[in-house]
This record gives sequence, C-alpha cells and structure tokens, in this order.
Amino acid sequence: MPFVTLQPTAQPVPVGNIYCIGRNYAAHAAELGNKIEETPLVFIKPTSSLHHPDQPVALPAFSNDVHFETELVILIGKGGKHIAEADALQHVAGYAVGLDLTARDVQSAAKAKGLPWTLAKGFDGAACISDFVEPDVVGDVGQIQFSLMLNGVRRQAGNTAMMLFPVPYLIHYLSTVFTLQPGDLIYTGTPEGVGPLTSGDELVLSLGDRTMATFSIA
Repeated sequence: MPFVTLQPTAQPVPVGNIYCIGRNYAAHAAELGNKIEETPLVFIKPTSSLHHPDQPVALPAFSNDVHFETELVILIGKGGKHIAEADALQHVAGYAVGLDLTARDVQSAAKAKGLPWTLAKGFDGAACISDFVEPDVVGDVGQIQFSLMLNGVRRQAGNTAMMLFPVPYLIHYLSTVFTLQPGDLIYTGTPEGVGPLTSGDELVLSLGDRTMATFSIA
C-alpha cells in the first residue's frame, strides 16, 4: 500500500485518495490562458502515481512535454463529511511539498476535445511527495511559503496567502462532495512559473527555509 512519512517520528501513513486542485493561483491560471473558476477545480490522481525522492522520476514515454507544478500538500489526519470551514484545520495531520507532474501535450489535446485529464495527470511518478511535517512546524496556515529550485535556479515561489481558495475552504469543500478519510492527500494548486522537464534535471522542494526533498529526472 502506498504511504507517506510524517516527521519527526518518521511514522508511515497509508495513503487513501489523492485529491488535486487546479487553477488555485490566479497568476498560474493566466500563464496557461485558463479562466478562474467560481468553485475549486478538482481532479484525482491514482495512488500508483505517488513517488518518493529515493528513486529518480521516469518521464512517461507517451509525452514529449512533461511540466513540473510545485504545490503545498495537505495530509488528512481525521476524516469527515460536511466539515465546517471553521473546524477544517483540526482534520490536518501535516503539510508537505509535492510535484503535480503534468504531461502538458497530452492534457492540451484532452482539453481541446473536452476529455478527462487522467492520462496527463495520473501516470507513474506524477505525484511526487516530500515527507510531511506537523502543522505547528509551518505556523499560520494562511502564510505558508514553499518553493522550487530547478538545477539551482529558483523557478517557483508560492504562499498560501495567494490562493484563490484557502486551505480551510478546500477541506470544507471537498468534504461536501467526498467523505474525507485519514491518509487522504490534497494537492492545493501551483503558483506561476511551471515549465518542462528533461532528463538529468534536479528539483529541490522547500517549505519556508526548510529543504523538504530533492527529486532527479531519469
């Protein structure tokens, strides 16, 4: 069963569902020419797409344009249905930084035909994830900073204050549609600066001033 690790005890947590939010940063939506949605844009990745930094990421053979998208990721510790926004943070076990890898060419072709994005978003390795840290490590959930260095150059820098739909609302909203379960992950959307990956690339993910994980591309 796929798992994530919660620090500081290195406790393995089995993963349930992987929920992802698209277009949650206005600047990223603009850079791809997408409109802002009135409600969160939700899609799901299979658990087989989860990838830890101990092995290189193999890009899928069916795509020639895989992009990195750096995101804050929520680990649900206590499940629930119709969770009130005011109570949402009580359901969080930890936070991590992840990569929502996207086969952009495949996604663009699917969007043009009005088809699902599953192949573009759900391939093996498409949900890279760092270890999780407990909520008190990150402090104010409305001011969490995270970033990506690609081959030594900062390419993305996000802050939860820039989210169109903040963390408590995302948990509330998802729980009105799905019954959230312990071990569920929520990828919360990416800021501007996404771009393509090539063999040999190195990606360093950080949460505040803490380096969380390093991923290499095979």
